Amino acid sequence: MSDVIVECIDVNTRFGAHHVLKNVSLTVRPGETVGLVGESGSGKTTLGRAILGIGPVSSGRILFEGQDIAGIAPRDRKGNAASIQAVFQDPYTSLNPSMTIEDILVEPIVARRQASLEDARARVHSLLDQVNLPSDAANRYPREFSGGQRQRVAIARALALSPHLIVCDEPVSALDLSTQQRVLDLFIDIQERTGVAYLFVSHDLSVVRHISHRVAVMRGGEIVEFGECDQVTADPQHDYTKRLLLAAPVADPVRQADRRAALRALNVGAA
Repeated sequence: MSDVIVECIDVNTRFGAHHVLKNVSLTVRPGETVGLVGESGSGKTTLGRAILGIGPVSSGRILFEGQDIAGIAPRDRKGNAASIQAVFQDPYTSLNPSMTIEDILVEPIVARRQASLEDARARVHSLLDQVNLPSDAANRYPREFSGGQRQRVAIARALALSPHLIVCDEPVSALDLSTQQRVLDLFIDIQERTGVAYLFVSHDLSVVRHISHRVAVMRGGEIVEFGECDQVTADPQHDYTKRLLLAAPVADPVRQADRRAALRALNVGAA
């Protein structure tokens, strides 16, 4: 197996005169989580959509398992589209409210002709078990679940096609803190059991730090820092990464006050 599952090489995306991605290069290895962090408008979601084939690429290459997929829609990806799946931010709007959970999970399997309808229905219970939902959830509708439970359904749907890579676009930002923790732990547990890789997009460096092996920091369409998670989050080299780290809230009021003072000093120094 290759030591890289997806490689972005000098990827650029323009919308008219607006340069959204600027020579972005990064790699994701099999079984690893790369956290992609930055403020709103930094370009991180645009990069995730480009990898998924639902966003444009103006120039550059995106190699998935050695094949250049830049700018190619999922339906034209010669059989590897099923190997890249997504979990999006809002688990309610990403699930069809008129379908039962069973039908939601069966749909991608049958659509990709990976199994017969009967076999696909038989797989539903295994998928629900993987995300720690009871088997009777299959006959219920998305509205009957909490936000955290709906996100578990969305994760199960992404797992239905046994992907090699899942692009996770702010998958816990709509959840409360305790539910965030449980869903993040679920992502980690699934990765340990299946070996799936994640590109984990978030604006929150503390979330990325919890789940990632490596971290890429984006600002203004560029990756300004990329390295091992412990190094980037404990000893950031770029001032922008330092600001993200200092802006993350902590429970200790004394540490929080110290962080605010350090952030003010950093901002003054940059002025």
